[in-house]
Amino acid sequence: MIELDGVSKSFDDGRTWAVRDLTLHVAEGELLVLLGSSGCGKTTTLKMINRLVEATQGSIRVCDRDVGQYDPVALRRSIGYVFQGIGLFPHMTIEQNVTVVLRLKGRPREERLVRAEELMELVGLDPRAFAGRYPAELSGGEQQRVGVARALAGDPACLLMDEPFGALDAITRDALQDELLRLKKTLAKTFVFVTHDIFEALKLADRIAVMHQGRLEQVGTRDQLLSSPSTRFVKDLFERPARQLAASKPG
Repeated sequence: MIELDGVSKSFDDGRTWAVRDLTLHVAEGELLVLLGSSGCGKTTTLKMINRLVEATQGSIRVCDRDVGQYDPVALRRSIGYVFQGIGLFPHMTIEQNVTVVLRLKGRPREERLVRAEELMELVGLDPRAFAGRYPAELSGGEQQRVGVARALAGDPACLLMDEPFGALDAITRDALQDELLRLKKTLAKTFVFVTHDIFEALKLADRIAVMHQGRLEQVGTRDQLLSSPSTRFVKDLFERPARQLAASKPG
């Protein structure tokens, strides 16, 4: 579904590198987590996939087509994008926010209304209670659900999610993580999810790609990273979570 081959990004003509020689393939229907600390290159990687940031070197393909062959606006409308700031339009109702991409694509109003209702129900918001409200009237968790619904409106094959639950309290974050796992089972979508939270990565991911200082340290399943770290950095990163998880097992 998504292929990055030898991808690098420099913002200063090669003096320093935000991402360096990244090769990573994301399978159709997979939830891949990009895990790392601030400044490691994970958000830059996410933005290169939909050309919010242009790669300096290497190639990126989505649905077996080089992203450079897409019109950037058309590419972004074909890929769902959810981020921590949510970015809902404050002057629009929830219904209007959810269907803004459909409106930009010229879909008729009746189709937009039906789709808005479907999507609100999908993310656990009662359309009768929420369709006519405005973002300021919603909690942070409710706003984030609207953000997910909006990202799904155009029926994208893949969704990019940049620390979408990072600003929420622990209880709300846990509930939305469960909701995302439910959506993954319900929908045939591919997810690339950015986080710096190791336990969030362990809970959500089919595979985790660990990044450090712009480079990919290791990519693998939860069990592979916990039991067979391939670098010292990955070993140190997962050492404490591995002990905590082992201690929490019954018996």
